[in-house]
Amino acid sequence: MTDLNLSQLIDNKPVKLEKNGKSICVTRIGDQVFAVADTCTHSEASLSEGDVLDYKVECWLHGAEFDLRTGQAVTPPATQALEVYTVAIDGDSVTVEI
Repeated sequence: MTDLNLSQLIDNKPVKLEKNGKSICVTRIGDQVFAVADTCTHSEASLSEGDVLDYKVECWLHGAEFDLRTGQAVTPPATQALEVYTVAIDGDSVTVEI
């Protein structure tokens, strides 16, 4: 089952995907697509509303940054990592595996 189309994803512009009761932040960077938990581990803020730069997503509420490749918190105030999801790309089809 396709979750998104690659052609619909804009570089460095995160989108929120709801799948199996989970909120997921999906971001395209070039030919790569990353998927992490959408909720900041520091506060109840949606990361898909934040900014993406250099493989990091920034929480709009308090400025915590997370590495999209590993989910690791890279700047305070967050200290806990995000859950990371595997992404499969088949042509234009993007599927987030849970």
